[in-house]
Amino acid sequence: MEMAASARTLEEIFKDYSARRTAVLRALTFDVDQFYGLCDPEKENLCLYGHPNESWEVTLPAEEVPPELPEPALGINFARDGMNRKDWLSLVAVHSDSWLISVAFYLAAHLNRNERKRLFSMINDLPTVFEEVTERKRVKDKPSTESGSKSQGTAKRSSDGQAKSNPKTAVVDYEDNEDEHGETLCGSCGGNYNADEFWIGCDVCERWFHGKCVKITPAKAENIKQYKCPSCSTKSGRQ
Repeated sequence: MEMAASARTLEEIFKDYSARRTAVLRALTFDVDQFYGLCDPEKENLCLYGHPNESWEVTLPAEEVPPELPEPALGINFARDGMNRKDWLSLVAVHSDSWLISVAFYLAAHLNRNERKRLFSMINDLPTVFEEVTERKRVKDKPSTESGSKSQGTAKRSSDGQAKSNPKTAVVDYEDNEDEHGETLCGSCGGNYNADEFWIGCDVCERWFHGKCVKITPAKAENIKQYKCPSCSTKSGRQ
């Protein structure tokens, strides 16, 4: 619990969340056979824990009342043999997502409103454990007033698929929708949106980036038909 105890800044809390998420994902994917075997229905109520050092553990719930941190779903082992294996793993994944969020916002209780919004945005940029376990692709958001204003001043797509920059519109819209723009974070450095800076959106994961963070200039963007961020480009190369 060392990381949890010291997680006080937004960045530390997100690091704690990411490490626990990695641990849970490992249990439900790479180490799934070991995890499945440990969840014996004949045993007592068991929980799946993801730890800040990226290790996972199937064990009994904490005896402290109230516990030091929110507890994961209790008794995940009881439903194992009564369900299809994939369905059971999906159920554990959903409960794990809820637990990860609850731990993060328990640690974030002292943060201010804007910091909590930023934390949620950083978490929401990552696929959920459920999405990873079920291999579901993230559904693209439908165009809305918010998403429309959010894209102002970034690399925009014209009807011919070319990336175009629209900085003038960005300045006007930023003044009218400052709160909405403030929720847009760079997928690389985590910095807030700034209408004076060039941004580009990834067509795969739909995250936004400072042009300088991904080494894309407005001139370069003009010749990009479909932009893939460094992370998505790396994933494509492995496939």
